Amino acid sequence: MASTKDWFETIAEAQRRAKKRLPRSVYLALVAGTGKGLTTADNVAAFDELGFRPRVADLPAKRDQATTVLGQDVSLPVIISPTGVQAVHPEGEVAVARAAAGAGTAMGLSSFASRSIEDVAAVNDKTFFQMYWVGTRDQLLARAERARKAGAKALIVTLDWSFDSARDWDAPMIPEKVDLKAALHFAPEVLRKPRWLWSFAKTGRLPDLTTPNLAADGEAAPTFFGAYGQWMGTPPVTWEDVAWLREQWGGPFAVKGIMHPDDARRAVDAGCTAISVSNHGGNNLDGTPASIRALPSIVDAVGDQVEVLQDGGIRRGSDVVKALALGARAVLIGRAYLWGMAAAGERGVTNTLEVLRQGIDSTLLALGKAGVHELSREDLLIPEGFALPGWPGLSG
Repeated sequence: MASTKDWFETIAEAQRRAKKRLPRSVYLALVAGTGKGLTTADNVAAFDELGFRPRVADLPAKRDQATTVLGQDVSLPVIISPTGVQAVHPEGEVAVARAAAGAGTAMGLSSFASRSIEDVAAVNDKTFFQMYWVGTRDQLLARAERARKAGAKALIVTLDWSFDSARDWDAPMIPEKVDLKAALHFAPEVLRKPRWLWSFAKTGRLPDLTTPNLAADGEAAPTFFGAYGQWMGTPPVTWEDVAWLREQWGGPFAVKGIMHPDDARRAVDAGCTAISVSNHGGNNLDGTPASIRALPSIVDAVGDQVEVLQDGGIRRGSDVVKALALGARAVLIGRAYLWGMAAAGERGVTNTLEVLRQGIDSTLLALGKAGVHELSREDLLIPEGFALPGWPGLSG
């Protein structure tokens, strides 16, 4: 289906529409990355190095994409990755959650999100709550219990962050809050994007840069930078901490940010249900390889002891299939759905998920696979040196 005014055919087209619609600073915040942007670029480019071994006859008439992730049945192996505060659309994560629910998949909600766990879980009963290690154990446990009470089905703890956010390009200014001073600063670029401005004006409120999921009971939500400061002041997490929180939570539990086989094994020892192979979308230590390059060695390290997810660089359905063929249970998407939301709100997120669903289906057909669980490394052409070194048997 070709792109129309109300439909984009590819994620690349969604990104083009997002760039046209969003104020420059908001768009740059979505592109993000750190340092020279090496990791951000490799997250996408690495997928291009993988080829397919297609078949041409006896192809399946129907293809099944359904799977389970963290105890939840999903209709396709694509999960919404948690992202922090954003000024993309007035409905924010609630719109994303509704679109994910309509597509039959799960929603990962960040503790740094702009909408509360209560609002999001109310519209998507497959909501996973994501936490950074911010504050004391008592504060962390209180947030987890709040998420449980709201209906969160799983807890995701993100560990891959070293507070290095310097960029070689023009990084946008993020204000402490949207007050008169900030409004005057951003006015020139905002006035050039009247559709974005009107979408917020209709609601009678400005973009909210607070973090409601980090608010203690009865307290006002901290600003993004207030929460960030507390995060920076929190002692680094230990595997003992992870095991403690996993035990306290008691339900499906994932660690996000794994890039080393040894850390994958430690996550297994800590009792995790799942691990997400992720480099924070390139927003962490620049020069870290693409997450898809780390995936095979991590799958080999943990086998079927935990669910392995892959996060980073997904731009089309065939990318999803490549990750699954390398051993992932499912993938998580971030920028792709944010561009969709920027392009068309909730409908744009639905469009993004449908683009990926169609791409997965056509790739399964070409490979002669009746379902995502039939995929293996034999379906791929993997160049020598593609995966992180020290793990033989990955070339072909």
